[in-house]
Amino acid sequence: MATAVAVTGLGVVAPCGVGATAFWEGLLRQPEHGDRKVPDWDPSPWFKNPKEARRADRFTQFALAAAAEAVEDAGELNHDPSRIGVFIGTGIGGISTNETQIVTRHEKGDRRVSPFLIPMMMPNAAGAAVSMRYGMQGPCETIVTACAAGTHSIGAALHAIRAGRVDAALAGGSEAPFCPTSVAGFSNMTALSGTGESRPFDQRRNGFVMSEGAAVLVLENADKARERGATVLALLSGSASTADAHHITAPAPGGSGAIRCMEMAMADAGVSPSDIAQVNAHGTSTPLNDAAEAHALGKIFGTTGGPAITSTKGVTGHALGAAGALEAAAVIQSMRNGIIPPTFGLEQRDPELPEIDLVTEARPWTPGPTLSNSFGFGGHNGTIVLTPQP
Repeated sequence: MATAVAVTGLGVVAPCGVGATAFWEGLLRQPEHGDRKVPDWDPSPWFKNPKEARRADRFTQFALAAAAEAVEDAGELNHDPSRIGVFIGTGIGGISTNETQIVTRHEKGDRRVSPFLIPMMMPNAAGAAVSMRYGMQGPCETIVTACAAGTHSIGAALHAIRAGRVDAALAGGSEAPFCPTSVAGFSNMTALSGTGESRPFDQRRNGFVMSEGAAVLVLENADKARERGATVLALLSGSASTADAHHITAPAPGGSGAIRCMEMAMADAGVSPSDIAQVNAHGTSTPLNDAAEAHALGKIFGTTGGPAITSTKGVTGHALGAAGALEAAAVIQSMRNGIIPPTFGLEQRDPELPEIDLVTEARPWTPGPTLSNSFGFGGHNGTIVLTPQP
């Protein structure tokens, strides 16, 4: 029998709220149109001084803030530091720092390039900063699988705990993608919404709304968590990862890779489709992705009697490598509060999609096993299964 893995802490930085409680409240409010940036971000509470904060890219700042809340939420982690891991995924790491320093070099010359460029831009900077902040000396690994990175990182932590490599881990994702070149790149490939509206599964959807933020979970061997008297927020019961091997940006037709990923995650968790009570869909608001995922969900669960399906990207927008971590946080908060958040922006259901049970208004529920999906450019698929604490 696989080792049970408990979620004992949660931290969030999101456009709709900084802190797990504010994040949850934001998921239940109608969002404004346009890019989803963390408003009035001030990193100073998480750094000793302004100089230290300036030497951390925004995506690292987000990760440290989310980790601080998660660690405080978990209580005293009295495990051997060499048996605590850190798994923080990202899609594009410190891209803002990279762009700024390229401009500096072009305008002012080589000698004006910051000596902190490399440690600020490297994708592993966030995970490294978290491990150093808390003296966590187990594996510190960064998964960079585009928009599946946060989910894959949580899955990697799950398997590390199950394998006995670590007793606990901080896992999640962080992203701060807003810089002119990044926005231009996504815009020119027609991935972004032309109207600034995130409308998952709506027939008017025309691209995703870019976002930023971070979420970090504290995961522990469930027996060891209970031994130290920790509060178990949920159980991380399964995960899976597959590749479409189809196209660098477009999903496989019919969602074949997504189907295999969800089926494998459920098998890993020891649950069947009839056990699933909720799906937090990837639901980016792009025409091809939403169609592929909806057809995949229809094939697995049917069109009657299936689970409630929501996309929280109607509120959060798409935070790329942090998206899966934010959505895992949304599932945990959904279980804690007994409510499934709605898919904001879904007003005119796409008639070409199967009749799956898409949630359009906040819905009370009895928490049960839940899938959280993430699918990234390159054909990367990730699914985790979260279940309520018995």
